[in-house]
Amino acid sequence: MQSLHRQGLQCWCLLLLCLSNGVRATVEEGKILIDWKAQLEYPNDKLRTWSGSDPCFNTNPWDQVSCDPDGFVIRIGLGSSNLTGTLTPEFGQIKRLNSLILSDNHFNGSIPEALGDLSELIFLDLSNNYLSGSIPSTLGNLTKLNVLKLNNNHLSGSIPIELAALPNLRDIHLEFNNLSGRIPISGVFGTASSSNFAGNPLLCGDQIANQCVGDPPRSSSTSISIGPIIGGALGGIVFLASVGGLCFWCKRRHPSDAFFDVPAEEDTRVNLGQLTRFTLSQLKNATENFSSRNEIGRGGFGIVYKGVLSDGTQLAIKRLKLESRSIGNEKQFQTEVEIISMASHRNLLRLYGLCTTPTERLLVYPYMANRSVSFQLKKTDHGAPAMTCQMRKRIALGAAKGLAYLHEQCNPKIIHRDVKADNILLDDEFEAVVGDFGLAKPIDFKNTHVTTAIRGTIGHIAPEYMSSGKSSEKTDVYGYGITLLQLITGQSALNLSRLADDDVMLLDWVRKLEKENNVEKMIDPHLKEYNMNDIKELLKVALLCTENNPTSRPKMSEVVNMLEGEGLEERWAEWEQREVQRNQEALDMPHLPVGWNLDSNSSFMQALELSGPR
Repeated sequence: MQSLHRQGLQCWCLLLLCLSNGVRATVEEGKILIDWKAQLEYPNDKLRTWSGSDPCFNTNPWDQVSCDPDGFVIRIGLGSSNLTGTLTPEFGQIKRLNSLILSDNHFNGSIPEALGDLSELIFLDLSNNYLSGSIPSTLGNLTKLNVLKLNNNHLSGSIPIELAALPNLRDIHLEFNNLSGRIPISGVFGTASSSNFAGNPLLCGDQIANQCVGDPPRSSSTSISIGPIIGGALGGIVFLASVGGLCFWCKRRHPSDAFFDVPAEEDTRVNLGQLTRFTLSQLKNATENFSSRNEIGRGGFGIVYKGVLSDGTQLAIKRLKLESRSIGNEKQFQTEVEIISMASHRNLLRLYGLCTTPTERLLVYPYMANRSVSFQLKKTDHGAPAMTCQMRKRIALGAAKGLAYLHEQCNPKIIHRDVKADNILLDDEFEAVVGDFGLAKPIDFKNTHVTTAIRGTIGHIAPEYMSSGKSSEKTDVYGYGITLLQLITGQSALNLSRLADDDVMLLDWVRKLEKENNVEKMIDPHLKEYNMNDIKELLKVALLCTENNPTSRPKMSEVVNMLEGEGLEERWAEWEQREVQRNQEALDMPHLPVGWNLDSNSSFMQALELSGPR
């Protein structure tokens, strides 16, 4: 009997010891996070639930922190939280952490080497911040790591060769940094796309067009003149390439179970990387059953509602309008959502999650506090302060960067097809975020000018798209140019057409004012202080983007360069030469009957919504 009593006491002691160790461990982890919180700047009391000493054994659980049954922190998810500060090396002491998501914030400084101590880490996302310095070679110790996202920062130096040896790393994003040197060829780097390294002009290697110094010249394959042999060989190569490409695509499209880092029974939001699946009841509760009081926008695609989750997170919920024939077309919807969810850039609206039922398709995005460019322009008509000239120039640059990423860095590349002031959203700091590309169409590279049903808003639609339905990335460039005119004039697309004289089309009128150095006549009257050089710069870019011939319009990456002070004057000189030639050709043409008009913008007469569910 005494022996059984002693064994019972030993069991209780062991249990209490385990519990105390768990509590002590989580209190230590809580202190690390509280100390880090004290160093951060964050608006709207974003981390208000981070209080007390224990993030796990607490009557009020901490938002965006998940714990395992033993009371250890396993996940910190603070993406798009508008946080400013540095990353603490003390993260390395949170030993069971498997997901660290700090993307889309304002973190600066370096990546702590101590992150290499997180032996359980599976998912690390530090993208879209302002981090600098080198990538720590200690990240090569993260043997369980599946996904590493460091894109859109200011990182420099070489890519650590240690990353190539990670056995489970399957997805890596290093684009848009200042990295240099040779890209490794083994491990995940052997299958990575060139887009994963874009925006690093000093990188070189087999994965990208930039050849490393000292490497032998790249040669094309030599053809063989033996018909049957080459036919069979090419057939085998095509087959193998198809299978290999398909396998690689499947790997990218179907993440492993390791992403399900929050058990479904504990949290109805199941995270696929950063993509969250919501239940319909959650979104109904968040929007008060899709009450009209919470409506913040509508269009051909459906209605957008503001929603607030139980933890206080604000969301924008797009309830897509479904035609009866499209209900149940789950595969196409999810395919397009997966493609768009790969687009990750500071100036693109991030898809936060989705909800699908047999009769509902809902897309969930972060809520943009300052709504959109068009919303801000309308507010000034009711006495609200106008956006400053510098704000408008910064918005123009941010939107251009987002579109340049869609056109030139996404894989597959994406045409927005409805670029306008309503779809240039503004965050808390009036940073431009291109939205409503959620179900835009990927570019088909076998036929880059596909004729489709016209989508978009009249007044923003390029003439070649309006007349023939042929769209390309240059149709987006045209819509962007019209949006620049809205930023300059403060007018909607409909009102833009009314600025000109009755017998002169809009772009002709704008060209005339620029040529006569009378630009003041078109500047937003609410804009009391402005730099005329900045206004003229935006106007020149707008005219370049709205060229009638799509091949004469710049690429969006060229627009970014021009807004940053590179190449505008040269491009403008070419435009002026074309203007002289156009004017001469107009004089040589026979007189047209009254009522004919050659301007491509007669479609400005009505701002009709043509965009439907895409």
